[in-house]
Amino acid sequence: MAAIRRAEASWSGALTTGSGEVSAVSSGAFSGLPVTWASRTETSDGRTSPEELVAAAHAACFAMALSGALARAGTPPERLDVSAEVTFDKLEAGWRVVSSALTVRGRVPGMSAADFGAAAESTKDGCPISVALAGNVALSVEATLEG
Repeated sequence: MAAIRRAEASWSGALTTGSGEVSAVSSGAFSGLPVTWASRTETSDGRTSPEELVAAAHAACFAMALSGALARAGTPPERLDVSAEVTFDKLEAGWRVVSSALTVRGRVPGMSAADFGAAAESTKDGCPISVALAGNVALSVEATLEG
């Protein structure tokens, strides 16, 4: 059965001087988050951007996928802390999301640092958001196992 989630955005005005809002309709988890062109290309000043929302989605997806992979391998994590840094840059072809760099720190009893790194690398290529970005966005992961 397919899971369908919905978000909505509204925009008023020209691209560089206008502003908008984005809301999570399916969950109601957030509504009316402000977005502007400046929050994408300059400073956020308390506003979000599509790229920040992609980063949040990628970090959450990766954390869940890595947790599942580690549990299936018999070494469920005590904790995973994941961040995603999405880069939006102006290229010759125009503005593009060019990369998503994941960083994960984990406490995983009974796992070596090498095995944790291998699991993180494998998950980087297999989590659903990574799969959606693959071929268009450079993906990377840095994994650190905590003692």
